[in-house]
This record gives sequence, C-alpha cells and structure tokens, in this order.
Amino acid sequence: MTKTTHYQGRYLRLVSEQRWEYVERTKASGVVAVLAITLDNRILLVEQFRPPLGVPVIEIPAGLAGDQSGAEHEPLAEAARRELVEETGYSAASMHELGTGPSSAGLTNELITFFEARHLTKVSEGGGDGSESITVHAIPLTELRSWLESRERSGSLTDFKIWAALAMAGRCPPV
Repeated sequence: MTKTTHYQGRYLRLVSEQRWEYVERTKASGVVAVLAITLDNRILLVEQFRPPLGVPVIEIPAGLAGDQSGAEHEPLAEAARRELVEETGYSAASMHELGTGPSSAGLTNELITFFEARHLTKVSEGGGDGSESITVHAIPLTELRSWLESRERSGSLTDFKIWAALAMAGRCPPV
C-alpha cells in the first residue's frame, strides 16, 4: 500500500492509504497515560480546556514521549514520570506498565501506554508546563463516580481513559 501525505503541520500529518484517511503525530515516539492514586486512596485527575471539544475535560495525567528536542528516544516510563510531575506535582517511586492500545483506531495510528504510578510524593504544585493551564483534582476513589457526574452536569466532559486505567489496574470503585 502506498501512503500519501495530504497535509503536514507542526505536530500532525494527515495521510491516506488506499481510501482510508488518518492522522499521525510528527514529533512524538509514543503517548503515555498515568493512573496515580495517593496513599489515602485519592485518584489524581487533571482538568483542562480542550479546544477541539470547546469544554473542559477531566483526564488522568497524560502526554507525549520523545517530543522534546534531545529526548526523541525518551523511554515511555520516563515520559510517564515527567508528565505526572509536570501536570500534578506528584513524583512516583516506580511506574508499572498496565498495557498499550490504540487511542482511536479509525482516526490515528497513535498508541497509548498506560502506567500505574506507585509510591507517590508531592514535590510541586503541578499545573502543566508554560503552555498548559491545568487544574489538579485529588478525588477519593469512593466519591469518583458522583464527583464526575457533578462535573459533567456543570459542562465538563470525562475522558474514558480514567475508567480504562482503573479497570486495567483492578481498581474500579463500586457503583
């Protein structure tokens, strides 16, 4: 099959193979998502406005690996550690890989690797890098479902990767 590039921007490329169009990242070697639960059983979530959706989205900490100059071959676990600190202000003594899968198989060839952060320590305020405006939430697992429902009623959306990560780690809260 021949791949044709229709558009390439700074970060994304639109390609087609035969009749299928999809998007590729141009400056990343992978994507990581981090399930982080504190010792007092609070899940760390981040909330930020997402322009494609036009609303705030509540997510687990996540980001790109290999997207920084000089670190193009950054190990995924290292990227997960970096993103966790950057977004939430928590450092993890270890990262346990939970699994890898497609983010949206009909739209992109992107794969997301999920990690569970273990032995967390608060080291900073978090909130993202200079280009991000992230609000950090530490929600008791027992209150997660009702808290998310409340946030959705006020106009936020919930990223399903929260539930996927909890299921992968065997940590789903009761209904």
